[in-house]
Amino acid sequence: METSQGEEEPQQLHTEKEEDRPQNHDSSTNRPMPLMALNHVSRLCRSVEASVEFYTTVLGFVPTGRPPTLDFNGAWLFNYGVGIHLVQEDGGDLPDASLDRLDPMDNHISFQCEDMGAMEQRLKDLGVEYLRRTINEEEGSPIDQLFFDDPDGFMIEICNCENLELVPAASLGRLRLPWRSPRSARSK
Repeated sequence: METSQGEEEPQQLHTEKEEDRPQNHDSSTNRPMPLMALNHVSRLCRSVEASVEFYTTVLGFVPTGRPPTLDFNGAWLFNYGVGIHLVQEDGGDLPDASLDRLDPMDNHISFQCEDMGAMEQRLKDLGVEYLRRTINEEEGSPIDQLFFDDPDGFMIEICNCENLELVPAASLGRLRLPWRSPRSARSK
């Protein structure tokens, strides 16, 4: 950010000490969260070009423009209502992509899929190694899952999780579903 004199303004980390917080939290904590949806996921990568190729070819993401002030090597991709921001990694350690280390309990991003057979065939056709599993069969709502790594070892899941009923543990009124805004829900 620039100042009025054209000088670069330093970025500041904003923290609030507990003693500086107002004692009455009712005004902000009882209101609905103003969040709308997941905007993007950011990934460090060894090669922006290889990652762009992977996310566009395997998952159908589309490259989009980036603000010119972002003067580092990177790329923005978008599809399915979410962005993926790729940033060139500068010499740190990234995990190696390996089918042996695919662990569904590890960090990953998951994409909802309407045709698991077609997605599995696409992975086969592109030579992407993956782990396939089905859970929840005993309950009568089987969920198929495909797990694989991107070129930098970040795990991706493809699933038909719509088969799993979303039952909030509490506070149903605070749950914001992407297909129904709070405004349209109130107007009915």
